[in-house]
This record gives sequence, structure tokens and C-alpha cells, in this order.
Amino acid sequence: MAELQRPTLCCCRKVLTVPGKSCEGGRSLAHCRLVDVASASNFHSFKLRHFHLDLHLNFAVKRMTGWQVLELTPVQPGVQSLILDTHPSLLIHSVDCKVPGVSGAPDVFMSLTYRVEPFTDYGSSLNISLPAAVNRPHRAFRVTIRYTTTDGPAIWWLDAELTCGQTRPLVFTQGHSVCNRSFFPCFDTPAVKSTYSATVRVPEGVTVLMSASRSAYSKQDRVFQFSMEYPVPAYLVALVAGDLQHADIGPRSRVWAEPCILTCAVSKLGGSVERWLNVAEGLFGPYVWGRYDIVFLPPSFPIVAMENPCLTFIISSILESQEFLLIDVIHEIAHGWFGNAVTNATWEEMWLSEGLATYAQRRITTEAYGEAFTCLETVFRLDALHRQMRLLGDNNPVSKLQAKFEPGVNPSSLMNLFTYEKGFCFVSYLSQLCGDIKRFDSFLRAYIEKFRFTSVIAQDLLDFFLGFFPELKESCVAQREGLEFERWLNGCGPPLCEPDLSAGRALTGPVQHLCDLWGTDTPDPQVIATFDLSSWSTFQTVLFMDRLLDRSPLPQEVMSLLSSYYSALLDGMNAEVQIRWLQIVVRNSFYPDLPRVRSFLHKHTSRMYTVPLYEDLCGGVMKCFAVEVFYQTQARLHPNLRRTLQQILFQSSALNTSTAPSLLVSPASAPSSPTDPPANGTIGLRDVNVSA
Repeated sequence: MAELQRPTLCCCRKVLTVPGKSCEGGRSLAHCRLVDVASASNFHSFKLRHFHLDLHLNFAVKRMTGWQVLELTPVQPGVQSLILDTHPSLLIHSVDCKVPGVSGAPDVFMSLTYRVEPFTDYGSSLNISLPAAVNRPHRAFRVTIRYTTTDGPAIWWLDAELTCGQTRPLVFTQGHSVCNRSFFPCFDTPAVKSTYSATVRVPEGVTVLMSASRSAYSKQDRVFQFSMEYPVPAYLVALVAGDLQHADIGPRSRVWAEPCILTCAVSKLGGSVERWLNVAEGLFGPYVWGRYDIVFLPPSFPIVAMENPCLTFIISSILESQEFLLIDVIHEIAHGWFGNAVTNATWEEMWLSEGLATYAQRRITTEAYGEAFTCLETVFRLDALHRQMRLLGDNNPVSKLQAKFEPGVNPSSLMNLFTYEKGFCFVSYLSQLCGDIKRFDSFLRAYIEKFRFTSVIAQDLLDFFLGFFPELKESCVAQREGLEFERWLNGCGPPLCEPDLSAGRALTGPVQHLCDLWGTDTPDPQVIATFDLSSWSTFQTVLFMDRLLDRSPLPQEVMSLLSSYYSALLDGMNAEVQIRWLQIVVRNSFYPDLPRVRSFLHKHTSRMYTVPLYEDLCGGVMKCFAVEVFYQTQARLHPNLRRTLQQILFQSSALNTSTAPSLLVSPASAPSSPTDPPANGTIGLRDVNVSA
């Protein structure tokens, strides 16, 4: 007997009576059955229309206190509870409800009962019992949650000593992927988007910024108000507050930073941002977010950059690496279309944001700086991808574009190069299929236009692609042997094909030639001397260093010769170059250059530079040196990074039980977040440095 085909509620909140067909909104049934294992919420049961945050920031006790108002509409009858994502670091004080009166009757206000239950090690569930009065589909009601939150995984309180200026404390939030449930109770899934507003009260001398437009400011009361008029997922709500000043760098862009680094930030970016925005708009259509501002954050910022709408967060450490700064900002600009306007509906398909944004970033750099530059940067990144592939193995499931998360697995822990570079290669393959890159630009503009402000799955993108190019659908390109779309999405291993990068050969050729010279048994000093690294671009130099690193261990006589040629020269280069040389030094146990490692770790306190070096130190014969440097610098490290480095040190045999206590921070200063990025710099922590 055939199974009874029950009506199913789709993403557009219409009832489907025939499973397998599209809903009235034209979306696939796959959306209707969308499951986000990283969310405890019952987001399918409600339409979140808007939410408002009203917060007071207390720097003295590192606490945010206030309330949240959610405007909700049930989308099906009989819903008895509202379940939101939250976190143990967030304390609920009360939950109230306002139900609009019917036929002129007054609004009804009532207190609601609730309970907080365990979910995973990165969050909890807030289960709110709803009165019968709200159990009517399409009838709006409001829920007000009063709460206090402290130092959960989304909220980073920095003492003055950890800021760039070292004069005033600072706080910022980082929501990607599932951290904002410790900032405010929410449907913490990229499948749900809504508008939001906020009122933030702060002490004298503190400036507040958010991923939204500032709508009002009272200097006397120190109250900042913000409004985001376009729907965004919870992870893109962001806040930073501290001693921040700004300078305009274009008609719709300004740089925000602590006073001590503002001039440097402005000089590095100049008028480039407006140029990049114009190129992007010419390729992908209007930039819809109004402003594109950038705030530079202290080295404690846990990633390189984050594409928060209206306000990109970026680590100040990147300022000394001009080419990396350029790429990172352009990547975040690309997210204005791919990731922010159109978002992956689940974290299992993160490539829909990161792969498309990487492709868009490279279209922008090709138009702005030429194909050779873009090919060089792509070769550098694909080298890193294959390096990660060699480490993980061809059959590792994290190399799938459609990664399957088991319940309890933190999506943040699976951030890797595959979402960026394998996703980029698949998008590039789609571009090659249509035969004309300009036609593919037109497709991407149409894709953004159709799905703007929604969350999508891969089926949406591919169905729209085949509909846009009917001749490709007729020729069955989705089933082309060896390059099947299904294999791209669910196959393990490296990309099925890579784009032609021969246009960058004039830049990559000399790099490979020099690597080959150093790879011989007896490198010829006279020939090597003809290569002037000081005339190379940063990406050429880091590509050279990475390929040398791949050849390690090197003979000590080769290391001595390398040091004589390059150590003094590299001292004057940026941190992206220096760290690669220092990793070569450490992995080859080249003691004469060890003082340079110490100096670097004393100067640089960001995660992207410290973790890879400490892992290399502890993986070789320099563990005691690592312990010594950590002891000297730990007071200048953010507690979260300090804990990560302790894990690296304790996992090695460098510390025994008699020395371990001297390196422990007090429990009071240890972070409560269980979601710090994993200590896995050896698989490319620095390489996954474009975006969250």
C-alpha cells in the first residue's frame, strides 16, 4: 500500500499537497524539509518579521544587560512553544508576550514560562511556552526576553592592554557560524533572515558601531541607535564598541579604527574601496547595503575578516601586508552579493557563500588588476588546498562541498579551504560550461536578482543555472561523465578540474624556477643571485616560501645558504612573508635563526601568526623554546588564544606535571567559550584567512 502523501509546509509557508513539486514561491520541496542540525530552534514554525535589541554595555564587569523584542507570526496552527537557540553564558531573567487585540479589544500582555535545556557544547535551547491566544496562523505577536550575557563565544571583551592603543577597553562580537546565540536568543540558522534594530547604551568616551545604519545618537545620554532595513541571518548581526575614530575614504565608505592606527589604515586603502565597489557593481549589479565601512580591530580578532553588512570587521595585523589586505577587503566586498544578499541555507553548504564570493573576488581583481595578478593569487591558494588535501587524505569527508554535519558538531570547527577553493573551482567550471565569462556574469546578476535576501541550497543555484542556459540543460552537462554535478557536490577529494591559470605564468614561472634551483643537491649561488626577491610581489614571495616549506626537511648546508641569502632581506618584509620563513627555520631546526622566531612571537599576538609557529615548535625539537616564549608573552595574549596555545603545549611532551601549573591562567580569566577555532594551524590556519 502506498504511503499517504501528507501536506507539507514549505519555506514560503504554503501547503504542498503533492510532494516533489515546487511551492507557490517557486522553491523546491528540499527547502520544506530543510534541517539545520546546528540549531535547536523550531524556526520552521514561525516567520520572524523583525527583532530589536536594547543593551547596556558595562565594561567594568564585562557584561551586556538588556532585552530583546521579537516580532513573530506563526505559520501553522497548534504551535505550543517557541524554541530559540541560546547559550549557558546568557542568563534569561524573564519572558513576556504581547498579543494584539482583536476587533478593537486592547492588547493582551502576559508573562510566559520557559525552560533552558542542553543542546550541544556550543549552545542550549530556550523553550518558551506560548498561550493559546497566539496559536493562530498569520497573527503577529511580540515576545520580550530580558537577559544578561557575559563572555560567551560571540563576545570578546578586551582589556585596554589588549587593544592597539592600550588606553581604553574594547568589545566586539563575532557571530559566524553559530556563536551569536550567546549574544542574543535567536533562530541561529542561516535559513532565517529578518530585519533588526538596536539601541546601545555605553559609558563616556565609547563609540558603538553595528552591522547596520546608525539611525540616531544622543551624545548626552551616550545612546546609539541602529537599523538594518534588509533581512539578514543572525550570524551577520555584529557590534563593536571602544575608542574608535573614523575617516572618510570614499562617497559611501569610511575607515574606523583606534586613533593610533587610523592614519595607517587610511593610507593603505586610499580611494581603492570605491573603485572596487564600482567594479563589483558593474559585474554583479547594485550594491544594496548603502554604506561599505571598515573597522580595523586589535590582533585578538580571531579571524582575518568578517563580512558584516555595512561594516566589514578586519584584523589590524593585516595592514602591513598590502596585497593580502587588498584581497581580503575585495573578498568581503564580494560577500555583499554572495553570502549576505544570497546566503547558504545551511552550514553544510557553506561553499554557496564562500565559493561564489571567492569567484566574485577574482572577477573583481581581474578587472581591476589584470588576469596575471589573479592567476598568481589563485595558484597560491590552490597550492594551499592541495597541501591540506595531502594532510587529510583524498577520502576525508570534510573535502565534500556538501559536508554532512553530525548532530553536536560545531560548524565553525569545519571551516577549511574546500569551501573556498573547491567551491571556487566548481563555480569556475560552471563558467567554462557556458563558454563566455561575460554571459556567466549576466547569469550571476540574474541569480542575485532572483534570490536576493533569501537563503538558498545548491539545488536552487544549479536549477537556475540550467534554466538560464537551456542549451546546457539539453546537452545534459549535469551528467557529463567524470564531472557530474552530483560528484562535484558529494565527492571527496580535490576539485574535479581547475581553471586555466597559464595567464599568470610570467609571475609564477620565476618562483618555480627558483624553487627548482634550491631543490638541487648543490644549488648554484651565481644563478640564485640573479633572482631579486625584493622586486617580487608579496604573493610571489609567499608562494616561493610555501613551496620551500613543502620540501622540508632541507639539508643544513642548504638552510645555511638560504639564511645567508634571505634572512636579513625578509626581516624587512611583511608578516605574511616572515612567518613562512620562520616556519622553514623551525621545521628544519635551524638554530642560528631562532632569535628571529622569538622576536616575531613577541611582536605578533594574533591567532593567525602564533598558532602555526607554536604547532611547528611543539611538533619538532624546540618544545622547551616554545614554553619559554609562551611564558614571556602570555600576558599580552587574549585568554581564548592563551588557552589554545596551552592546548598545543600540553598535547606535546614539552610540559610535565611539575612545570604545567606555572603556565595555567586562573579559572576566572579562562574563557567560557567551547568554540574557539581548533588548534590546527598545520592544516592551513593561515590559508583559511579570507573570511569567516
